[in-house]
Amino acid sequence: MTIILPENWKQVLEAEDEKEYFKQLIQTVTQSYQNSTVFPPKEFIFKALELCSLEDTRVVILGQDPYHGPLQAHGLAFSVPDGIAPPPSLKNIYKELASDLGKEIVTSGNLEHWATQGVLLLNATLTVEASKPGSHQKRGWETFTDTVIKTISDQKEHVVFLLWGNFARTKRILIDQSKHLLLEAPHPSPLSAYTGFFGSRPFSQTNTYLAEHNIPTVDW
Repeated sequence: MTIILPENWKQVLEAEDEKEYFKQLIQTVTQSYQNSTVFPPKEFIFKALELCSLEDTRVVILGQDPYHGPLQAHGLAFSVPDGIAPPPSLKNIYKELASDLGKEIVTSGNLEHWATQGVLLLNATLTVEASKPGSHQKRGWETFTDTVIKTISDQKEHVVFLLWGNFARTKRILIDQSKHLLLEAPHPSPLSAYTGFFGSRPFSQTNTYLAEHNIPTVDW
């Protein structure tokens, strides 16, 4: 199995490709796919980057791990493929979207239409073993995705970073708040959504900020 960085990010991240941690990470992940059930399917590991280039990125939504259940993970944080029921956190995201912008709650949990508009749906860890949440943490993925976040912060201006939950909030140190907008809130999980995620209005705030800087808004 070959795991290759997507072409639209390869030039930006080519230095990572040569680092020892990344070579070891790819070797470890490759072995995991050979020896156990790992999500997402290997062709979707970098899907978030494939659908949203650095040039196009205007919003970043950070997740932690891919879904670890069958058929759920397809390389985009919080998203599931068409035909798969939206998980609880995504249902709450839709509830807040309906409250914030009056959007009708849809049945599809596929967020590719966000990604193709410049919303980077990035998990900190890009792979996970079936039924073992967090199983591929601390193997090198976080180093790689931290580099992605910092690259966006360094090379772009006026990007909106949506940091939901304590884990995502730890990434604020990678982001230059003098030229980007950080919107922090509790995680949309049913365990925490009622402690401040509901009512945080991230979608309208994002579009207001983008419009103020003459950047096309997102059709959520």
